[in-house]
Amino acid sequence: MPQPHRREITYSDELLADRTVHRRYSDGRQEWRTADGGSRRIVRWRDERGGSGTDELLGRRIVKRVYADGRPAIYGREAGYGRTLWSDGVLTVNRTSFSGRMGTVLGAVTAGAVLGTLVMPPASLTTEEEEEMRRQAEASASSGGDGGGSADGYGDFDGGSADSDDDFG
Repeated sequence: MPQPHRREITYSDELLADRTVHRRYSDGRQEWRTADGGSRRIVRWRDERGGSGTDELLGRRIVKRVYADGRPAIYGREAGYGRTLWSDGVLTVNRTSFSGRMGTVLGAVTAGAVLGTLVMPPASLTTEEEEEMRRQAEASASSGGDGGGSADGYGDFDGGSADSDDDFG
């Protein structure tokens, strides 16, 4: 059964000359995101408040956000069309891909379809469950599948949730 989210935060991405993605959130936060050189599935991020960490696409459209300061990890479930529902109840929506009149129409149409099918991500996963998801994603990618998303800072792998207490750094 679909679960309600507590709030929605939109964002837009800008690709910088050094291949870093500058992400601006509607709540005023900013992040700079860089794909990990050794993996297409991990993005390192830092924000304007001194926070940092990694977002990892585990597989099956599940993203794990790890904070460098030791806060507990949170999980997101990609819902398509640049939307990710996070285990803290925040829905992030990529507005980068929706521009102009057609973007407005497409955004409104897909919002209704996607919001009706949002499924909460897991609140937690064991190390074994995470490893199994990684293994399945690698197997899918090596057999020609997409592995469930991309970690380039764009697209559905938005990797940017807000904490429920608004402490982002």
